[in-house]
Amino acid sequence: MSLGNRLELEFDVVILVCAISAGIHAALVGDHFGEGVGAGMGFLAATVLLAIVVAGLSRRPVSRVALAAACTVLAGLIASYALAITTGLPVLHPEPESIDGVALATKAIEALGLIVALHLIGQGRPAAASRLVHMKGAQA
Repeated sequence: MSLGNRLELEFDVVILVCAISAGIHAALVGDHFGEGVGAGMGFLAATVLLAIVVAGLSRRPVSRVALAAACTVLAGLIASYALAITTGLPVLHPEPESIDGVALATKAIEALGLIVALHLIGQGRPAAASRLVHMKGAQA
């Protein structure tokens, strides 16, 4: 696999991870509003932030800011869940919640996206990869 194809795949993975997480959080907004306004607002905020990240990552050229935003949101969601199952989250979900298979699968997917986004930032390649993707799209 060429470097350009690998970088394009890595960007696609980060976008897909954020989109999947946004969809899962959106699907659970109603259930969490049933638990309380704080929990529902937390899931709604996560959905909106993830959608913004997906939109930012879909623009070309992709900036380091968009990748940093993806890292921040994904890391925040993982940390929030860790707190939610251990100590609870003040205001949003004060009581610790039980561990859930869907949540664990979501966190595993988010961790994958976080690792890939960090790799892209660490390689210093967002601009190079987005140029490759942009050039490829221009040829079509």
